[in-house]
Amino acid sequence: MPLANILGPYLDNWLLIAIVALLLFGKRLPEVGRSLGRGIVEFKKGVQGIEDDLEQSGQKPQTGSTERPALPATYKFDPYTGKPLTEEPAQPQPRFDPYTGKPLS
Repeated sequence: MPLANILGPYLDNWLLIAIVALLLFGKRLPEVGRSLGRGIVEFKKGVQGIEDDLEQSGQKPQTGSTERPALPATYKFDPYTGKPLTEEPAQPQPRFDPYTGKPLS
């Protein structure tokens, strides 16, 4: 049966979904389908509008770019990784015993 090959091995699942949809929505099923289609179209228009606004403002919409923007010099830590921007601390930090909290010599 060629129709079964198009829908894959899960034809019985699709039939069950169709029967449940008919029982729940009945005569309103075409209306539900139309409203669902309109909602998808409106969502796509909204996403396109946001992309157009970004292009007009001179920014590019980011689509998985791995390049990071340059960090300003005011950051002490990299906001992406959390690592300090300078490898060595400016002043030697005192060390403390983790159990007692007293300074180590």
